[in-house]
Amino acid sequence: MASSLIHERTLLISPTLAATIGLEEAVMLQLLHDAAQFGARPGQRWHEIDKEELLRLLPFWSERDCQRISASLRDKGVLAIDSPPLEQTHCLRFALEEPAAAPAARAPRPAETRPGGGKALIATRWQPDEEVLRQIALHGIPRAFAEAQLDEFVLYWSDRGEPAFSWNAKFRAHVIRRWREQEANTEVQEDVPRPIGADWEPGPDAMEILVRAGVSRHFIEDAVPEFVLYWTERREASRTWNSRFVTHVKRQWARYTQTMDLDSEPRRIPANWEPAADVYDILRMANIDAAFARALLPEFLMFWTDSGAVYPSWNSKFLQHVKYHWARSHRAGDTAEQTHGTRQRPGGTGNTRSRSLAEDLTDRSWAD
Repeated sequence: MASSLIHERTLLISPTLAATIGLEEAVMLQLLHDAAQFGARPGQRWHEIDKEELLRLLPFWSERDCQRISASLRDKGVLAIDSPPLEQTHCLRFALEEPAAAPAARAPRPAETRPGGGKALIATRWQPDEEVLRQIALHGIPRAFAEAQLDEFVLYWSDRGEPAFSWNAKFRAHVIRRWREQEANTEVQEDVPRPIGADWEPGPDAMEILVRAGVSRHFIEDAVPEFVLYWTERREASRTWNSRFVTHVKRQWARYTQTMDLDSEPRRIPANWEPAADVYDILRMANIDAAFARALLPEFLMFWTDSGAVYPSWNSKFLQHVKYHWARSHRAGDTAEQTHGTRQRPGGTGNTRSRSLAEDLTDRSWAD
């Protein structure tokens, strides 16, 4: 006589699998395996199960439990997940990296040796799966960094001669640990206040933050010399130069875009053209002397009036011109007197007229 307590479909799990990956993991993996078989097309890798359906089938676990266990399966290399955490999505999108049945039935990889229990020694030329590299990238870790850890990883585990259930999972954990160690070392180094160097450049993280915020790369590059010059002259030490630079550029960019939005129709430069007051405000944010900018105006105006060129924003053109000359005039210890016509060119002799104004107006070599 059947028990009245058992009125639902029974979940069957492999004892060997449970001993290998854990009881909770084995239960969820079996359920996902059954869900993947239902209505699956031949060759289909990715499957989806509604979150509400998952919680209904596993009523003894909360949403947080399901998230924790599915993440554990992913870390063990037996499940690939291509969806946000359960708390942030309505379904779980997954792919089975190992069959839910006894793993011993799985055909071994050509270069692996399986001593039993579903474990294998690492192959001499072992390579991580693309899915693992994608998972590593989700942690903000560059692919090049992950690949650079491969030789050390394979050599270490080859020397130890220990088998593992999933080398992909071990490699993922190894790379993340190495990345965290590098971050910790970097934080320790940057924890000491340092003066800004003459060759300082913003780090890749700072550049990425600004580019994602919609700031033009040319605008970012143009801001570097003025930023370095200002803090070099102040002789101040800091541990947060990148953060200061991001704030500095964002303030300028907000004012710049606001000004350029009002000055966007292509036209020749008027004979009596004057830069907008906002241009001087932007230059002031860049710690560039307004008198210096005004001294460059007659030459700028003369050149573009003669050229007859058409541009959508003369304010932008003048701003770039001033920034270029400001950076150039302060290279290699140029004096204020040299700034107004007698300064030497970097790497050579002569004044600013040793080359054409057209070259000066278009040259961006200082920002390269």
